[in-house]
Amino acid sequence: MISRVYAEAPQTDAFYENAEGEAETDAAEAEEPGEAEGTSGKSDSSSGGRKHRKKSSMSEEEETDTGTTVTDSSYSDGEISITLTEYRECDTAIYVADIMLSSAEYLKTAFAQNAYGRNVTAVTSEIAKDVGAILAINGDYYGARQQGYVIRNGVLYRDTAASDQEDLVIYEDGTFGIISDGHVTAQELLEDGAVQVLSFGSALVVDGEISVLEGDEVGKAKASNPRTAIGVIDDLHYVFVVSDGRTEESEGLSLSELAEFMEGLGVQTAYNLDGGGSSTLYFNGEVINQPTTNGKKIGERSVSDIVCIGY
Repeated sequence: MISRVYAEAPQTDAFYENAEGEAETDAAEAEEPGEAEGTSGKSDSSSGGRKHRKKSSMSEEEETDTGTTVTDSSYSDGEISITLTEYRECDTAIYVADIMLSSAEYLKTAFAQNAYGRNVTAVTSEIAKDVGAILAINGDYYGARQQGYVIRNGVLYRDTAASDQEDLVIYEDGTFGIISDGHVTAQELLEDGAVQVLSFGSALVVDGEISVLEGDEVGKAKASNPRTAIGVIDDLHYVFVVSDGRTEESEGLSLSELAEFMEGLGVQTAYNLDGGGSSTLYFNGEVINQPTTNGKKIGERSVSDIVCIGY
């Protein structure tokens, strides 16, 4: 069982319909990865008055001959350490994977069907299983757009800049950077040591400070939605964060609420990835969250790519 942390949080208004302008990749709902505008009130995820009630559940440990220890909510083998925790804030279930690595080489990305292309997709869990990932989240759904840099595992696939686009750059030493397309070329990023460039956004936390405000909007959707984000706390110490949303059980998060939650985890840099029906957290062979496109059916949506931990 995942350890759970509950917080008393103000209820926010939810908008389950997508905004105009989403791309064609989610035919069931309104097509592209849905991300939301920070329209809701301030989350209590980082406030001093936050009230938590934590329930730690014991899980059976399985230790292999190689010294790997695995439970329902953790993995450790000496090189990779992962711990899952579920939070309840803003009337939403939020799943956090805390990750410690001995080397940045274990933070990877992968394409659906192991191929680059706009119409090449698969569900997150399938992509993760295909590459033997221990942990995975959906990526930026690069295939939904014709612009935005794409660098994956040190290979440049697309060098077309998107206007007013903030990208997450992951360098070969495992550090994160936030750049704007057009201010630097994809080739220059590659030469500077970029291993991954993810193009969705926006940046949530930069230099330990929240970088989005209530009312900020990403053009793919608005208001409260399922979310996916990645953050770095310290050297080779990361968090993958996925929230549920669009259901009676979980309202979803606005961008500002997600940013405050990430700040509360102690991240130095955090970045918003594709959300909505794409938002999926996979761990040790199982989907952990409740992915949904329309709130009526629980199930993964096919995506172009994932961010993952593995060998």
